[in-house]
Amino acid sequence: MGSCLRRNTVSYESRVEIMAIEVKVPVLGESITEATLGEWLKQPGEAVAADEPIASLETDKVALEVPAPQAGVMGEHKVAVGDTVEVGAVIATIESGSGAPAKDEETPVDAPEKAPSATAAKAADKQDEVATSITLSPSVRRLVLEHGVDPSKISGTGKDGRLTKADVEDYVKSGAQQAPQAETGAAASAQAPAAPSQGGNRNEERVRMTRLRQTVARRLKEAQDTAALLTTFNDVDMTAVIETRSKYKDLFAKKHGVKLGFMGFFVKAACMALKDVPSVNAQIDGEEIVYHDYADISVAVSAPNGLVVPVIRNAESMSFADVENSIGDFGKRAKDGTLTMADMKGGTFTISNGGVFGSLMSTPIINPPQSAVLGLHRIEDRAVVVDGEVVVRPMMYLALSYDHRLIDGREAVTFLVRIKEAIEDPARLLIDL
Repeated sequence: MGSCLRRNTVSYESRVEIMAIEVKVPVLGESITEATLGEWLKQPGEAVAADEPIASLETDKVALEVPAPQAGVMGEHKVAVGDTVEVGAVIATIESGSGAPAKDEETPVDAPEKAPSATAAKAADKQDEVATSITLSPSVRRLVLEHGVDPSKISGTGKDGRLTKADVEDYVKSGAQQAPQAETGAAASAQAPAAPSQGGNRNEERVRMTRLRQTVARRLKEAQDTAALLTTFNDVDMTAVIETRSKYKDLFAKKHGVKLGFMGFFVKAACMALKDVPSVNAQIDGEEIVYHDYADISVAVSAPNGLVVPVIRNAESMSFADVENSIGDFGKRAKDGTLTMADMKGGTFTISNGGVFGSLMSTPIINPPQSAVLGLHRIEDRAVVVDGEVVVRPMMYLALSYDHRLIDGREAVTFLVRIKEAIEDPARLLIDL
């Protein structure tokens, strides 16, 4: 009888074990063998749908989500947030069953050990509960708590409707956030003045750098330590491009299904200038210089986890519509967090547009092993002299940072002049002058 019971027990345990499916780290891309667990999107005991993201991983260049291999219940977390995991490593299990709703949605019944006495403290605690009841990335959660906004009232534009930093920032800028809910009547009025301390708040927070941020920091420092960096400037009159865009933007959008932006003009102008000054499109490899007869333009775009630089390949042979479609697609996928390693591999020259954030002038750092980067800045009306008269024109500063080991000052200045000529007279782009 006892042996029969043991056999049944073993059989039952075996069935339970078989019913638990292992979740492994997927293939991350060429030459990428490990990643950092950035966040758990599902907690043990919660219901999980097939292919639903349960965790996010951070590699040197991109963040990606790990989908559930089947529907069921989130099982054990095998690794902790911040741990380094290799491709193929087991990070969790999915068990059979229907599971339960997110535990954060349940109303706590136990009273806190120490109830806050000030309304502001109560509102902050409530806001913290709301922020944790919704799946948020660490950076978004910090932003939500920092501004004291209710994430449930913000429309998410990320993958599966998830909130991004841009969503929260736009919500805050719109002034739509409500003040923390306070008690009404005389009690609230009495508690309102109960405020903080003598020296004000002096809070600090330590947050582990993401793998992406660590990689960016390391590569930028390597660029400064290795290359002989120098930046040269010029300015460009944007009148002709603005007029061209205004005249043709509706027809362009109707025919190609995409907006005609400024970046398309600069990408095409850069391709033409790179042809005239090939050293700007080259790179140093040991004791050799590698020249490229193609232009793979890296375009810096903002993503929730930091700046990324997807590559427009063979931009020299693309039309304006192709360029604009590529840029629009990269921007959307960067926001959704769906860019891949292949999207950012390679690149012979980079364009970074700090003007969208209001930058007037900067000295960008090259993206190794590339040898140069073009920095664009905001357009502003300035008084300039044209044909002996002072006129107001929409002007933009251009900055070219380059590796002086490979590119001479004459070549750098010539490159910027070619960009300036093409932008101030866009017809040059059509007839390749």
